[in-house]
Amino acid sequence: MPEGPSVRKFQLLTCPFVGQVVAKVGGSSRKINVNDLNALRLQDSQVHGKNLYLAFVAAEGPLGATAEDTVLQREAADGAGSPAQGGQEEVCVPQTHPQEEELQELQHARSEAPDTAGGLGSWLRFHFGLFGSIRANEFSRANKANKRGDWKDPIPRLVLHFESGGFLAFYNCRMHWCSSPRADPASDILSMEFHRGRALDALRAPDPICYTLLDQRYFSGLGNIIKNEILYLAKIHPLTQGSLLAVSDLERLLDCAVRFSSDWLHNKLRGKGLHPHIYQKEQCPLGHAVLKGALGPPGGFKRLTWWCPQCQPAVQSGDGDPSPVTK
Repeated sequence: MPEGPSVRKFQLLTCPFVGQVVAKVGGSSRKINVNDLNALRLQDSQVHGKNLYLAFVAAEGPLGATAEDTVLQREAADGAGSPAQGGQEEVCVPQTHPQEEELQELQHARSEAPDTAGGLGSWLRFHFGLFGSIRANEFSRANKANKRGDWKDPIPRLVLHFESGGFLAFYNCRMHWCSSPRADPASDILSMEFHRGRALDALRAPDPICYTLLDQRYFSGLGNIIKNEILYLAKIHPLTQGSLLAVSDLERLLDCAVRFSSDWLHNKLRGKGLHPHIYQKEQCPLGHAVLKGALGPPGGFKRLTWWCPQCQPAVQSGDGDPSPVTK
């Protein structure tokens, strides 16, 4: 599923359309009445963690504050027409077990009750599934045949055509209306307001560190790819209890999380794919054999996890037993 860097890139693709009026709509969505968007103005675009929020107002209403014209937005606009900028998760390894990447997000989504659609100033919330994406001024095309041998192009859930002649196409996403974005910048790993102190407190819990990293209350936008990569970079076994790690180790892990996420975003905006160190690998960069397991809390969701037992050794607990127990 698209993680924080991908969704932030999607948001940058929408920024040039802020202030424009929707002239025509289309798409296969049955969750919302897409016709409600006709003749509305796109007022604002925000991203929070793995969720994108678009605000719409009546076309004759006052134009609210638009997104800032940042350097990243200019880079996104320059590359918006290229396939690499267009949308899908550019990971240079095959994608497997997609359902496991989205289960935690489903719980988070259900906690936000949708408001009545069509109200002035309403926000439309997007949460993207496997290969979910946004395309600006182009449609996604099939890059391989399906199981029946047909070359069928993906069908967008929503298409917004604007009076300027441009359009946005949204693929494989869930949408619902809400009164305002559900946002906590202090938990967003790509936000300037990310609260390191609160994140450190969460990591100190006596829980396996790989569980805590996926808790969107403290690490919004951090997904399974980032989790696997930063644990390898920080040389921490995924099942090590956070309470057994030195503060310096936790600080290093946080540094890896912020740096890796930021670098991934910048590379995506330059059309570069992700080349993982350990995610879906059989060997680590040093040539050691990699282990794989579905790890998660008892009775909770399990996420596929890759680690190198040599580069990421198990930490001994106080009684001399290894902290992680793998099955």
